[in-house]
Amino acid sequence: MNPLSPLASTLLAVSPFVALGYIGLCVVWPFTACRHCHGLGQFHGPFGGIRLCGTCEGTGLRLRLGRRIWNAVRRTYREINDHRDR
Repeated sequence: MNPLSPLASTLLAVSPFVALGYIGLCVVWPFTACRHCHGLGQFHGPFGGIRLCGTCEGTGLRLRLGRRIWNAVRRTYREINDHRDR
């Protein structure tokens, strides 16, 4: 007898595939549209002028959370190993 409900067992079965899909997305497309300017890199100011987005610095892109975590892990790994080699 399965102690989990059908929904819980389905979620447990599907979650590794969702995680692998997100990891693949972060590898292939590390950037996504900026949430503040919706990927335009600029927006209309309160008095009608066009201003560059301060969040993405006018690029219209932001790094995905998964890619930021991956970069932080790689940076920490390099710092640890570079420190050991000296």
